[in-house]
Amino acid sequence: MKQAPKHPVRLERQGNVSLIVIENPPVNALGAAVRRGIAAALNAALSNDKTDAVVIAANGRTFPVGADIREFDMAPQQPSLSQLCSLVEDARKPVIAAIQGTALGGGLELAMAAHYRIASKDARMGLPEIKLGTLPGAGGTQRLPRLIGPELALDMMLTGSQVSAGIAAEMGLIDLVTSNDLRAEAVAFARSVKEPRPTSQNRTHLSDGSAYMATVAARRAQVKMELGADALAPNKIIDCVESALLLPVETGLQVERSAFEDCIASRESAGLRHAFFAERAAAKFPEAAEAKPEPVDRIAIVGGGLMGSGIAIAALQSGFAVTLVEQGESGVNAALERIGAFYERSVAKGRLSEAQGAAALTHLQLTNKLDGLGEADLIIEAVAEDFDLKAGILSEIGSLAKPDAVIATNTSYLDLAALAATTGRAANTIGLHFFAPAQSNALVEIGVHDTASPQAVMTGLGFVRALGKTAVRARVHAGFGSGYIGNAILEAYRHAADLMLEDGATPAQIDGAMRSFGFRLGPYQVADMSGLDIAYARRKSKPRDPEARYVEIADKMVEQGWLGQKSGRGYYIYIDGQRQGVPNGDVLKLIAEHRAKLGITPRKFTDRDIRDRILLAIVNAGARLLGEGVAARPSDIDTVMIHGFGYPRGRGGPMMDADATTPSIIASRLSILAPEEPTLWGAAPVLTMLAQERQKFADLNTA
Repeated sequence: MKQAPKHPVRLERQGNVSLIVIENPPVNALGAAVRRGIAAALNAALSNDKTDAVVIAANGRTFPVGADIREFDMAPQQPSLSQLCSLVEDARKPVIAAIQGTALGGGLELAMAAHYRIASKDARMGLPEIKLGTLPGAGGTQRLPRLIGPELALDMMLTGSQVSAGIAAEMGLIDLVTSNDLRAEAVAFARSVKEPRPTSQNRTHLSDGSAYMATVAARRAQVKMELGADALAPNKIIDCVESALLLPVETGLQVERSAFEDCIASRESAGLRHAFFAERAAAKFPEAAEAKPEPVDRIAIVGGGLMGSGIAIAALQSGFAVTLVEQGESGVNAALERIGAFYERSVAKGRLSEAQGAAALTHLQLTNKLDGLGEADLIIEAVAEDFDLKAGILSEIGSLAKPDAVIATNTSYLDLAALAATTGRAANTIGLHFFAPAQSNALVEIGVHDTASPQAVMTGLGFVRALGKTAVRARVHAGFGSGYIGNAILEAYRHAADLMLEDGATPAQIDGAMRSFGFRLGPYQVADMSGLDIAYARRKSKPRDPEARYVEIADKMVEQGWLGQKSGRGYYIYIDGQRQGVPNGDVLKLIAEHRAKLGITPRKFTDRDIRDRILLAIVNAGARLLGEGVAARPSDIDTVMIHGFGYPRGRGGPMMDADATTPSIIASRLSILAPEEPTLWGAAPVLTMLAQERQKFADLNTA
């Protein structure tokens, strides 16, 4: 990574205009050194009699994208961003912000504090603080309503979405959009303005008080209905905008500061910030020290089922040329129908125009022959999860692929090293474990076996990033039965749930407890959606520990033909293809008979019991993943759970959640963790479990 210069801010002059130039790569974050530099440069420019106006600009690809989030958990450093913005707004000479790339969060707050704003045509702006469980804390909640009105301001802050420079100009956020040299245009613009124009003095958009108060009330009601009355950050944002309508700006800024501090201190914001840093930590692969990604233009996918078609859609959406190979003419037609249906739905819902959908399909080549694989830079095998089938396909791929092509298998639990060996070029073979549905799920686990080359791993990582997905490295090696991080966690999650199901809980109760915890769906709803036969085949193909407690309920359901949504009946009954089922009374009867046969007296579980036992199972599995070296860091497990399984993002992930909520996790690092690992990557480095807590879960695993 390019190092920041010693002085991340410098002052330049172009005649009667002073330029404050920020250079703090990679994203010009507004850390303490940058803030001090801007303040010093501004004071110097204002004290120079030859300066008539000041332009704030940035080198590199972007205007500041925000504050340095790491400072949120540190002692305050002067000047704060709020103080800097006040200094800019109070300047006695015009200050112009020149925006390129993105101006996000604190970067946009700095721009709004300037008296005028000019942006390059391709620039984008936004206030995404809501995604970190907080709000703009440097005057953004007070200045944005004054620039664009309360309604549009609430839209931007409550969604965290970005707007283009053109839209921003229409809204009144930007004064001028240019496709010419931004710096030159900004200097020319600065020479054309004579007086400062403090944003805080602008009440043009706040004049219709009664109508805007009605808007505020409507938004508050909407947030309560959709997110609940205790949704902290959204309600605080509404409070702040209401303050902008009713109070002097000085008082509104005090309300904003108090609201910001409340949000930062919240558990949700801590969890969201942890998730933010966890994703960035996951992107740091050790192979980066030895290799860089090779360019990938054309990919090939062998297997056009649900997974293969989903991967093809994701690649087409990202601009790749795709060759999709499926067996026989009927298989090719089925794959084309799946992909075509996706684009038809996308057009019908307004996500794509007909022209965009048609254009994407022009980059797709469908065939039932493997001989076209030699043109692909990356070949992904995505056939059914059967070792012999995959090994045969991979052997053919290895014989046809060009010498420098990377080969990937989408296996989720088969022996990756053994499959890689069948290609005849194991070093060039990796795992790319997409999570379903591949076209929309953001997670891909990159499987790295012992002989995989850094070049192949980094090329796979580059491809996943180009898809806009989050990659997590999994060191997959012989002897670790679950293969990847996600599978090991899922098995532990489901096993804990199944034990409680056998001991007295119902599917609906367990699902309800996990939904109230924050999951969109409970484990048995997910099982019905995925198909019970898929997990059944996996269980039957793997050796089982004869000493471990095994719950046969799901097996008995499959043997009855109750496969979930695909058969209209699983843990729930689905009438006329409905996605929302009602509890299946026959399953409850089957469970009762099963308990009676085993001599189990049903016991009661509270929702808290259910949540705690599942969390404990997940954390135990996570500790094992770290001990085996499958996961590199605890936050990688959190990232997999958030993106792969819908773990509530506001909780930060199970490893952080356990540290934050389970007193039985002790604060000592496992020896496998590097001592220099920043604690920032995990509010809790993964910790060992107390013996008595291990015993609690062990008791559930004994017959």
